[in-house]
Amino acid sequence: MAGKPAAALTQSQPAATRSAPLLALSSPPPAAATAAAELWAGIHLAGADPAGQLERLALCAGQYTPRVSLEPPDGVLLEVQGSLHLFAGVAGLRRTLLEECRRLGIPAVLAFAPTPLAALVLARAGKPLAVADPAQLTGRLAPLPLATLRWPEQTRARLAHSGVRTIGAALRLPRAGFARRFGSAQLAMLDALTGRAADLRRVHQPPVRFRQRRELSCELEDHATILAALAPLFVELDRFLTSRQCGVVGLECLLTHRHAPPTRCALRLATPAADAQRLAELLGERLSALVLSEPVRGCELRTDQLLPHRPECPHLWQPGEHGGGVAGEACGLLERLRARLGEDAVYGLRILEGHRPEKAWSRTTPPGAGSGSSARGTARRIATALPAGAVRRPLWLLPAPLSLPMRDGLPRRRGPLRLLGEPERIETGWWDGEEIARDYYAAADSHGVLLWVFREREAPHGWYLHGVFG
Repeated sequence: MAGKPAAALTQSQPAATRSAPLLALSSPPPAAATAAAELWAGIHLAGADPAGQLERLALCAGQYTPRVSLEPPDGVLLEVQGSLHLFAGVAGLRRTLLEECRRLGIPAVLAFAPTPLAALVLARAGKPLAVADPAQLTGRLAPLPLATLRWPEQTRARLAHSGVRTIGAALRLPRAGFARRFGSAQLAMLDALTGRAADLRRVHQPPVRFRQRRELSCELEDHATILAALAPLFVELDRFLTSRQCGVVGLECLLTHRHAPPTRCALRLATPAADAQRLAELLGERLSALVLSEPVRGCELRTDQLLPHRPECPHLWQPGEHGGGVAGEACGLLERLRARLGEDAVYGLRILEGHRPEKAWSRTTPPGAGSGSSARGTARRIATALPAGAVRRPLWLLPAPLSLPMRDGLPRRRGPLRLLGEPERIETGWWDGEEIARDYYAAADSHGVLLWVFREREAPHGWYLHGVFG
């Protein structure tokens, strides 16, 4: 008895096809029968500026279904058919998802449909509907405006000129003529909307991070004991990184107390590291400088985003011999200095486009000394930035040029200065109100110290000390 209605329905389809093009366009063929087993939840972010909220919402949506897709800039899709029994049906899942959006402070509209695009279109139109039956899908979509499909403005204007302003009107157009006049992409979107064609979506993969917590049986105050309590967490971290062949450039340790807020200890690395013993040593340097407000009751270890890690091959030469191992030694030194002195105590330099010496470089944090090749590249950029035949520049520049006394028009510093070579003229900055016109000289004082001085080209033609050569 169950097979007769299906056979009758199959036999009636050709007559419906001849009489109503709408049914011919929207009724799913047998190839799309698997789509009927899916139910998609479309979430439209109604906020004015949803930037950054998609990732937060997608991360939270992963606890309800593994199939989460992003539809930038304001849409999130969830395939929830297999999760309905966990929430007492569509109504229970709707309440849970809306409560999650309210908790995140994200105004959203939620709709359910058998196809992902249909769920998203219903949410964009502000229709919080739940269409579970594919046979009712076309009727629910028909009155919606074409703007919900987000077709190009020119295409919608041409359709409106022909009297087509809704999805139902577009579905009633002949397929061949529609594709010829408005493009096959729009026709394919209509097929995906109504379930005639499969709509494959890329599953959102949240970033993988390590996070382990340990509650202590007693309160600890000594830094060495706290680091020993963290040892099992570093063992788990080593297994985690080894299994994924990844490294980290950031590590964070949270120490919890009875009454005070948690103490945060962050560690930043110059290059990706996967050696848990090395990470433990660097974190121990940071912990030794912390002042704890209360004894520690628990500890948590978590990492930043994972990065591919390629272990370096051992060098044939010893460190420092023919350049062997210099890059690795430099990175290790940088990381240890930053662990002992703090994040802001060690920084890198970045070359800027400009001729004014005080504006030709800037500080960068963390240092950009990831490898020896990058350091050599920086040195080449410094060398090529100098004009041909120019006097070499000093590495040490004063924070501000220091005015020098003069006698007979020549500068003095611990006695008269002896000017060396030809001057280097720098005239620039007229476009930003900080114009300079200077003649730079290398000069030697009575003690043999090599200085970098300049003379202003405009009156009163003062002399200034700007740098010292090493």
